[in-house]
Amino acid sequence: MAVDALLLLSFGGPERPEDVMPFLENVTRGRGVPRERLEEVAEHYFHFGGVSPINALNRDIIAAVEREFATAGRDLPVYFGNRNWYPMVEETVARMAADGVREALVFTTSAWGGYSGCAQYNEDIARARAAFGEGAPDLVKLRQYFDHPLLVEAFADAIRAALAELPAERRDGARLVFTAHSIPVAADTAPAPDADVRLYSRQVADAARLCAAATDFGDYDLVWQSRSGSPQVPWLEPDIVDHLEDLSAKGVDAVVVCPVGFVSDHLEVIWDLDNEAKEKAGELGVAFARAATPGPDPRFARMVAELVAEHLDGVPARKLGAVPGHGCTRNGTPCAVGCCALPPRGRPAGN
Repeated sequence: MAVDALLLLSFGGPERPEDVMPFLENVTRGRGVPRERLEEVAEHYFHFGGVSPINALNRDIIAAVEREFATAGRDLPVYFGNRNWYPMVEETVARMAADGVREALVFTTSAWGGYSGCAQYNEDIARARAAFGEGAPDLVKLRQYFDHPLLVEAFADAIRAALAELPAERRDGARLVFTAHSIPVAADTAPAPDADVRLYSRQVADAARLCAAATDFGDYDLVWQSRSGSPQVPWLEPDIVDHLEDLSAKGVDAVVVCPVGFVSDHLEVIWDLDNEAKEKAGELGVAFARAATPGPDPRFARMVAELVAEHLDGVPARKLGAVPGHGCTRNGTPCAVGCCALPPRGRPAGN
C-alpha cells in the first residue's frame, strides 16, 4: 500500500492558562500524583504566561519538513497529533481518515528507546486507531534516531556556539555537561525477559559521546533533569543542579550545558535549565551557557526527510552509534526485540 502522509506525533502542551491544569491531569492520569504537586508544576507554565512552547515549535518543524518535501518533489502532507493536549492524536487520525489517508508514516519527537521514549508512542498509535475503529489508517512509526549524523552535527554546532557565549577568559576551562530527562531506574532497567536493558540511558550516553567527539571538548559529564514523582523512588542521577554544586566545589567556573535529550526548547528546557540551573550557576559564580536544541536547525527537518526516504526509497540508514537503535513498528505493535517493555512499577512521565 502506498504511503499517503506523515504524522508528527508529540507530547503536547497547553497554549493558554486555562489549559494548564487539564493538561497536567492528562499527563498524570492514573498515577496518583497529589493535587499540590500539579499546582506546583503549573506555576512553571504560568511563569511563561500559561503557554508551553512545544506546540509552536512542532508546527515550525512541520513547516520545515514540508519545505524539505517540496524541494525533493515529494507529495506527502504532514499532520500533527499529540498524546496529552490538542491537537489530540485521536482527532488527527480521524481527520486523516476523512481525508482519505490509508497509510501514514509516524515521526515522534522522541529520539529514544525505552517506555516513555518509544513504547508509549506505540500505545498512542494503537489507541488512536482503536478510537476510530474499522478503516483507520495504517500507521508506521519510524525508527529511533538518537545517533543520526544530522542530529549530532546540529548539537555539535550548538555546543560550539554556546562556548563562544562564555567570557573569553573562562572558555578554556569550561566543562561540557549533557542533560536528558530523568526516568525511574526501574523504567530504565525494564526487567522483561526479552527487554534491551537500560536502552534509554545507554542511548543517551552514546549520543553524548558522539556529540562531544564532534566538538573540541576532550571530556564531559552526563547528568539528568526534570525528575518528578515520589522521592522514595530511585531515578537516574545526578541531577543537573546537584552536579553544578559538585563542579563548583571542584573549582570549575564555567559550564556549557547541552540538553541532548530534547529535540526542542520544551518547558523542561526553558524552566529546568534556563531558570533553575542557570540561577544555581549564578549563585555559585559559575559562568553558564546553554546549547540550543536542534529542532529549529534546518538539519533536523532534513533528518526527518531522510528517515522518510529510508522507508519509501530504500535509502540506507545513517547511524553513528554503538548502541542499538530499533526500527519501524506498525499500528502500535511493540518492538519485536522487547526494547521498550513497561516496567513493573508503572509508567514514567516525560516526552
